[in-house]
Amino acid sequence: MEQPLRFGICTDPNLTWQKNVERWRLVEELGFDSAWNSDHLIDPNQQNGPYFEAWTNLAGLAAVTTRIRIGCLVTSNTFRHPVILAKMAVSVDHISSGRLDIGLGAGWYQAEHDMFGIEFPEKGELISRFREAVQLIDTLLRNGTSTFEGKYYQVNEAIMRPAPVQKPRPPLVIGAKKPRMLMICAQYADTWNSSGTADELRERNQILTEYCTVIGRDPGSIRRSMYYWVPPKRSEDPWDSVDAFQEVIGRYREAGINEFIIDYPREEREPVLERVAAEVIPKLRASSVTG
Repeated sequence: MEQPLRFGICTDPNLTWQKNVERWRLVEELGFDSAWNSDHLIDPNQQNGPYFEAWTNLAGLAAVTTRIRIGCLVTSNTFRHPVILAKMAVSVDHISSGRLDIGLGAGWYQAEHDMFGIEFPEKGELISRFREAVQLIDTLLRNGTSTFEGKYYQVNEAIMRPAPVQKPRPPLVIGAKKPRMLMICAQYADTWNSSGTADELRERNQILTEYCTVIGRDPGSIRRSMYYWVPPKRSEDPWDSVDAFQEVIGRYREAGINEFIIDYPREEREPVLERVAAEVIPKLRASSVTG
C-alpha cells in the first residue's frame, strides 16, 4: 500500500528570529506536515551573511509551534559528538511534545570546517564515523543505559534520562546519495532524504530498495523524501505557479518519492504557497490514499 504523501517547508537560519517564527507559524497554519531548518555554521551561498546555529534555533521554533513535525535537514555529524546530539534531540523532543524528526548527515561543506578549525575527515573515514554515530544515537535513544565500543565513539553505561517522548525513539531521517550512505539508510533510517534530479532519486530509490531486500527489511517501511531548493540560476521554481508546483511534485512522485520538502518561496511568491496549501495539497493527499 502506498504511503500517504507528506509536504514540508524548509527555511534557512539566515533569517531574523522574528521572521523565522512568522514563517513557521504560517507553514503550520496553512496545514503543511512539517517544517525544517538546516545545519551550517555559515551560509554556503552567502558566506558573509548571518546564520543561526541550527539546533538552538530548532528548539526555539519547537516552542512556538504546536502541530507540525519539525527537524533539521540534516545535522552534520562533524559538528557534534553523537552523545551530545542524542541529548539535544531528547530535549527538543520534549519541547515539541513529541514532534521531532532527527535529520542526520555525514557532513559535506569543507569550507566552514576549515574556517572554524573543525576537522573534516577524508571521505572514507567521514562515512565510517557517520555509520558509528547513527548506530550510537539509535542505541542511546532506545535505552536508558547503553555501552558502546566503536572505533571512533565509545560510551560506558551511559545514562539517558529522561527518555524521548516518542517511542521507541524519534524517527531518524538520513540524508544519503551514494551507496555506502544508502546502506546506512537501509539499516537505520525511518526516512531517507535526498536531493537531485528525479532520475537521480529514482536510481537511488531503487538501490535503497535492493539494500533493504538484502538485509531482510521491508522497503516500504522507509519513507522516501526529497529536498528541493531553487539555486539562483535555476529556472524550475515550483513556486512560480500552481501548475509549476504540480509538475515538480508529479515528476518526483513518479520516481517513488512520497515526502516533498521544499524551500520557502521568495516573498513575492507567498500567494502561490497559500494557493498550493489550500487547493493542491489536499487533492494530492487524497489521491495517495485512494490510489
